[in-house]
Amino acid sequence: MRIGVPRGLIVALASVFSGYHVVLGLYTIDVPSNPLPIIAAMALYLAATGLSLAPGQPERMSTWLAGLNVLVCAAMPLLIAPWLDLEREGGLGYATWYVAAIGTLMTITSTRRRHMFAWAGIGILVVHTIVWGGFGAVLGIGVVGSIVWVAISHILSRALASASRDALQFAEAEREATNWEAAQEAHLTERQVRLGTTTDRALPMLSLIAERNGALTETERAECLYLEAGIRDEIRGRSLLNDRVRWAVLDARRRGAVVTLFDEGGLDDIDAARMQPALDRLADAIAGTQARRIIARTAPADSDVAITVVGLTPTGEASSSELGSDDEESDDDEVDLWLEIAKP
Repeated sequence: MRIGVPRGLIVALASVFSGYHVVLGLYTIDVPSNPLPIIAAMALYLAATGLSLAPGQPERMSTWLAGLNVLVCAAMPLLIAPWLDLEREGGLGYATWYVAAIGTLMTITSTRRRHMFAWAGIGILVVHTIVWGGFGAVLGIGVVGSIVWVAISHILSRALASASRDALQFAEAEREATNWEAAQEAHLTERQVRLGTTTDRALPMLSLIAERNGALTETERAECLYLEAGIRDEIRGRSLLNDRVRWAVLDARRRGAVVTLFDEGGLDDIDAARMQPALDRLADAIAGTQARRIIARTAPADSDVAITVVGLTPTGEASSSELGSDDEESDDDEVDLWLEIAKP
């Protein structure tokens, strides 16, 4: 949850504060010996402030607008200061409103992440004030206050930017931790399901072996081998299995075929429910071929193919099935089945 101040409220407060400086300038319009340059300076200041606070802009101020604000900061002292008398009886009062106005405009510029431009504008104000009225004028007409405003804005902007980056990093770390925890829970659930499935399939045969002290018939021994192969399928062909595929693979093995399933991770990002039509096609392909050796494997993740199925029949004297191998292909094998099942 992000807590912040509405941008509209900040803009409204900045607008009111900026307008207050113009009101002070109008209040003391009779102090300068010529009011026309003061009115021109007010117009420049209002235009620059309006552009800087206009809605719909990015958080970081554009370069041209920041440069324009600096030019306005340079023009205002040149327009106003020559018409002010530092030796005036009773002092100048609010006639030096432009100092606070420049501080406000540069604070806005700094807040919108143009710190170098803001300090450039303040530097111009300080240099002009020293040239015009000496070092004493820097303290006397409030230049130090403008410097402090920009400094505070700079520090707060950097601190908020750092806090925002830290918050994003923490949020990313939290998402990664959540994803990792979810993945671990999914793996645990999958292991439990597969362990339960293996137990359900193997327990009757293990009980039979225990009852007979291993004295099994040839048919029962063959069923043990089929059961062992099925358990191996659950380990290395997990994404290629549903009930129809399991029965099709078992029937193929009972008729003498060697069936090998390889899940190489190409289907990990696809929902299991969406894969059911593809798995049903795989079951139909296994059930519909008389090949002596059947190999099904997942395609790479970046491929449009989900599953590749190959059916081979040996033509030589010694076939891979006769040698009891389920991992090597013979040069004498003839391709009876070639099928590429597309991803859903």
